[in-house]
Amino acid sequence: MTQRPSPSSKPRQVKIEVPPDLEGTYANFVMIAHSPSEIVLDFARVMPGLPKARVHARIIMTPLNAKLLLRALNENLARYEAQFGEIYIPEAGAALADQLFNFPPTPPEGS
Repeated sequence: MTQRPSPSSKPRQVKIEVPPDLEGTYANFVMIAHSPSEIVLDFARVMPGLPKARVHARIIMTPLNAKLLLRALNENLARYEAQFGEIYIPEAGAALADQLFNFPPTPPEGS
């Protein structure tokens, strides 16, 4: 049986090191798969006019860590929208290419 830390225990401090030569990878598409013990995120770039998209990064995490990532993304997107305005999601019927490459997005009517 796994013991949970008591609520009075102090949060653990973890020092994160980002190598100075680390390059970011742009992704505008993600495929998500799961098993009972893992969530797999495959990040790719879909480019206009190209029939294939290459996966550039695969992230594998536990379902718990995926849920914590979801919470962190929600919190950060809320802060982003508070600072820069609402992020508009294209209509469900829009073509994938329009959703990905039609910038800037058009706000919904009446906004």
